[in-house]
Amino acid sequence: MNLTDRTRDVLGQAITVYRGTADAARLTAVRDRLDAPLRVAVAGRVKAGKSTLLNALVGERLAPTDAGECTRIVTWYRDGHAYQVQALIRNGQMRNLRFTRDDGPVTVDLDGLDAATIDQLTVTWPARALRTLTLIDTPGIGSLSDQNSRHTWDLLVPDDEETPADAVVYLLRHLHPGDIEFLRAFHDTEVSRPSPVNAIGVLSRADEIGAGRPDSMASARRIAARLGTDANVRRLVQSVVPVAGLLAETAVTLTEIEVAQLRKVAALPVKQAEELVLSADRFASAMPELGLTDLERVALLTRFGLFGVRLTSTLLRREVATTASALSKELADRSGLTQLRDIIGSLFLERRDILKSRSALLALAEITRARPRPGGAAVSAAVEEIMASAHPFNELRVLSSLRAGWITGKPEVVADLERLIGGSGSATSERLHLPPDASAGEQSKTCLDALARWQRRAENPLTSYEMTVAARIAIRSCEGMLARLDQRR
Repeated sequence: MNLTDRTRDVLGQAITVYRGTADAARLTAVRDRLDAPLRVAVAGRVKAGKSTLLNALVGERLAPTDAGECTRIVTWYRDGHAYQVQALIRNGQMRNLRFTRDDGPVTVDLDGLDAATIDQLTVTWPARALRTLTLIDTPGIGSLSDQNSRHTWDLLVPDDEETPADAVVYLLRHLHPGDIEFLRAFHDTEVSRPSPVNAIGVLSRADEIGAGRPDSMASARRIAARLGTDANVRRLVQSVVPVAGLLAETAVTLTEIEVAQLRKVAALPVKQAEELVLSADRFASAMPELGLTDLERVALLTRFGLFGVRLTSTLLRREVATTASALSKELADRSGLTQLRDIIGSLFLERRDILKSRSALLALAEITRARPRPGGAAVSAAVEEIMASAHPFNELRVLSSLRAGWITGKPEVVADLERLIGGSGSATSERLHLPPDASAGEQSKTCLDALARWQRRAENPLTSYEMTVAARIAIRSCEGMLARLDQRR
């Protein structure tokens, strides 16, 4: 029986134990989550660019990015057959709301409701990206006294129940004490509840780090790499990715009209074009011979930012990309969006069953602890047995211990261990540090070498106790990979 089936089975036992109580319905909803898309919250401080990044991940401009009423409400974006917006009001009532959408984000009519009385908005929208991920847009985190940021804390760090999010993408401009406080609170502190496996850091608005210069993203990548190796950051997130959110959003919603307008900039002599994009003011008040109206120039700056206008016009001039579709892909790559999607895929989506089972088991453990009932002890014991014996959880526990600095060793040994247990992704090729197209034979040979290497380390009397325990987990990971590779033959 796999991990998801074991989790579903123990939830079924718990529903029987709690039949007739409010917890039975809650547990049924938790069980239903096992078959639903992974829930990923997008969080960060005020003005970090959360809604813009969410739009880039969805591939459509759905979330409002201005400081309107709806940006103060936790908003869920999920896939569905119909277009619908619903409000969950504080008294538990669900109300359908009218909405409009033209070229920009969804505009919701709150119909006289005070935003402070709405627990959450749910936007149902047919979108391919939402078939595998339900995205949760959260108000910006400022201070604990701020009511809007309190909504985010209540959602992701609740006092009395499980968080509805399986994972979080957290946006950083720099490492603020408030970011550390929030991420530490979001993670579980018990060894049986691993962290930081369900969090990714995003160095947001990365193009602004270098004041929009052509090398801004290169500077951002260096800063993100430095953050990613910082011991304090490694305890909180799996990886830090630089993303130019505005350019990423524009990349996936690019229009032929915008490309045609930027071709006019690209057609100028190089020196003249470079002078034109020295500043936003200069571009907005460009000479009439450019052939763009004031409104068109301002619209381009709003959609691309100065960095994006510079980059896109350069790509068009050098014919790196000549069509809107090719340009869209190039901008997605250069904005960091492609890398973020790949990391979400390898660290979240490939582990979705583990992360969803983890969320479900933590919810169940909290219920049995807070409200014991006859038969609950057996359920609690079953939860503990799954958490202790399921190999994926053991891998996550070791990964958490590595990130926390509880397991130490030579840097190359720690890096090897982290890769083998899925720290860079759960695909066999990623664990073995091989190209994705490596043959089964090459993977098997590399895996056998790793198995022998970690067996020797586990048997070495000079190996520390913590590393010996981790080595046995690595051995089990190697054996699992070899079994899967054998099945492919």
